[in-house]
Amino acid sequence: MTETEETLEAHKVRPTAMRILIYKFLANKKRAVALTEIERAFEKADRATLSRTIRTFEGKGIVHQIDDGTGVPKYALCETGCNCEVEQDLHIHFHCNNCDETICLTDHKIPHINLPEGYLAENVNLVVKGICEKCNA
Repeated sequence: MTETEETLEAHKVRPTAMRILIYKFLANKKRAVALTEIERAFEKADRATLSRTIRTFEGKGIVHQIDDGTGVPKYALCETGCNCEVEQDLHIHFHCNNCDETICLTDHKIPHINLPEGYLAENVNLVVKGICEKCNA
């Protein structure tokens, strides 16, 4: 069994051929990708299958969705051991205004936010916008 298959099975996702291909595609990216980019990479695949796969991955904690302010949701693989909990797994995202890429800055965690009593956080998203190191060189 391959490492990809083991990862999928560890998240209780059956490792079908398409799921393995999409996981490997995301693993080879150093940035977040939109569903349309996945669709272009697998143009012969059924769009509904691709969309369902991403939703399955998101629901099982394999990928997380990023709202980078562009109006197009992006997806990136979660780190090993991540369960996308608001209290411990959130990190900063960086969106480059020049190349339009969004990357996860996983070493930079979002600090815990103390909400008033009675409030329950379900999602936290922090996007820093500017010029990435590649474009700034």
